[in-house]
Amino acid sequence: MKNWVRFLLCVLFAASIWLVLNLSQTYVAIVSVPVVAVSNIEGRAAVSSSEATASAQVSASGFRHVVLGRTRKRAEQVEFASADFRHVAGDRFSIASSALYRYASQLFGDGVTVESFISEDLEFAFPEERYKKVPVHPTLSVSFLPQYMALKPMTLQPDTVLVYGEPSRLENVEFVATKPLDLDDVRSSVHGKIRLETPSGVRLSHDECVYSMEVTRYVELRADVKIETRGVPARVDLAVLPSTATAVFRCVFPMTTDPSLQTRFYIDYKDFANSRSGRCVPHADGLPGNVIDYTLAPEVFDCMVRSSD
Repeated sequence: MKNWVRFLLCVLFAASIWLVLNLSQTYVAIVSVPVVAVSNIEGRAAVSSSEATASAQVSASGFRHVVLGRTRKRAEQVEFASADFRHVAGDRFSIASSALYRYASQLFGDGVTVESFISEDLEFAFPEERYKKVPVHPTLSVSFLPQYMALKPMTLQPDTVLVYGEPSRLENVEFVATKPLDLDDVRSSVHGKIRLETPSGVRLSHDECVYSMEVTRYVELRADVKIETRGVPARVDLAVLPSTATAVFRCVFPMTTDPSLQTRFYIDYKDFANSRSGRCVPHADGLPGNVIDYTLAPEVFDCMVRSSD
């Protein structure tokens, strides 16, 4: 009896080794998986209302083939880029089989190599949804180290999003805010991702955006400048009070040119003609590219006109 037990154990052990060795080998077979598409097609539902079957000749280990055969009976969601879809008609959109290679791991899982796709283009139905496009507003708090500042205001990508929902919900949404972003003692350019606040009862085309702000060290220069006039008709004398101002330039460090020698500040006669009070804000001409921003003191000037004889 003991000999029979030993014999059976040996047989089971040998069979196990044989099975493991065989399942460890790589095999090529045709595998079909049902798919529900997820995408960000403008004006359409995020998830397709229909499914399609992706069939391909794949290379994988025997273990992986067993897993595919057991687990891919029910359709799973796969996210496709909206740019890969072609509008067929109505709610129907198709994705070419040639584009499916980029989604091989999502379709068949890791450890699977797609030799070729057998199925034709996959077609899905994406129903229409109500939507509106609104801007993204950053919820931002920034402090800089002394003598550092932003070259330009922070940019967001995307800076607009699509909001999907019922009309009664959409009419109350004028913009979408980001999550609060606090940046302290900034001295270099900042980049990153930030999530969006989703208003109640709606869906957004994006749940996050990329922010970017270029930061530089600056040097400050003060200079007394003359306020000129331009576009004044013949035989008209436009007086500006005061005729000079103090300009404060903030320039990228190190400063290579003196902006006060190149910049001209002037009042445009059209601005005066269109004003009710005769008070005007000067324009700047010839501002060098190394100037980040500038201020004038005073900011507003009184203008008076009198006819010349």
